[in-house]
Amino acid sequence: MKELLCEFGIVLGICFVLTAILGRLIIPILRAKKVGQHILEIGPRWHHSKEGTPTMGGICFILAILLTLLGVTVLYAVRGEQAELIPLALTMGLGVMNGLVGFVDDFCKLMKKKNEGLKAYQKSSLQVIVALLYIYLLSVLGYIDTSLHIPFTDISVELGVVYYIFALFVIVGMVNSVNLTDGIDGLASSVTLVVFVFFAFVGINSLNTSVTLISAVLIGAMLGFLIYNLNPARVFMGDTGSLFLGGVVTGTAFLIREPMLILIIGGVYAMESLSVILQVGSFKLRQKRIFKMAPIHHHFEKCGWKENKIVIVFSTITALLCVLAWFGL
Repeated sequence: MKELLCEFGIVLGICFVLTAILGRLIIPILRAKKVGQHILEIGPRWHHSKEGTPTMGGICFILAILLTLLGVTVLYAVRGEQAELIPLALTMGLGVMNGLVGFVDDFCKLMKKKNEGLKAYQKSSLQVIVALLYIYLLSVLGYIDTSLHIPFTDISVELGVVYYIFALFVIVGMVNSVNLTDGIDGLASSVTLVVFVFFAFVGINSLNTSVTLISAVLIGAMLGFLIYNLNPARVFMGDTGSLFLGGVVTGTAFLIREPMLILIIGGVYAMESLSVILQVGSFKLRQKRIFKMAPIHHHFEKCGWKENKIVIVFSTITALLCVLAWFGL
């Protein structure tokens, strides 16, 4: 455990420094290329001051994570232990492929010069393909089976082929939920930081190398990115960053063989999606809105909450949910 803890600390520190450095280098380039965020007219009026803030900043932490993990892979290969990193590589693959979908979406928005990228069916289709490939590889390589552990119990339910349908819905749903959470300065970064602190405890406690190292790079990356993303944000992560984070968050839950637990530790993500579903459903059925605006973080904004207050409250809720989830393992 001592060696794993040491690796965790070093990897976290390296990724933090790399993210901070890449942010200093890439953000001016994004600004010079006018890679700016376009704000929806229906959004909160005070968000219009953010028009033109560089987006696609997720590139900063994605590159930092990949560079750090490249170094880790070389080290493990020299030691002849590279097989330990196969689960890590698969999960990072899920994140990167989702990040590429986000990159295309961001690029389309920039070309159209408005906050509309890929069509919903295009985005969903690509996400489903990526999720199915990830599930297939995990299954073939033996990192998941078709039994589902019920949190807070010793019960595991054998789902058979239904498990794969469940996994598909969880991955695609949670990836998009993280995307919805990225609506105000520092929110998705802060909540994801807390989630990976939880995963770090799980990885270290179970001596799971892949989960520990994934947690290390994500914690370092989020800390480094928050330097530029806290209110007032100097850069947004864009769909490039948020879809990448959604992929890695969900993939890590499958690595620890606790996919249902993501609904607890990712409660804030789920709440963001649920608020949109309820808002749309209520308006279509009753022509009435439940919230002042959805996703729910915008509701609290319209109630007079400052962005930093929302970030602190949502991150605290996530931390409490992570403590609860610990007892559900």
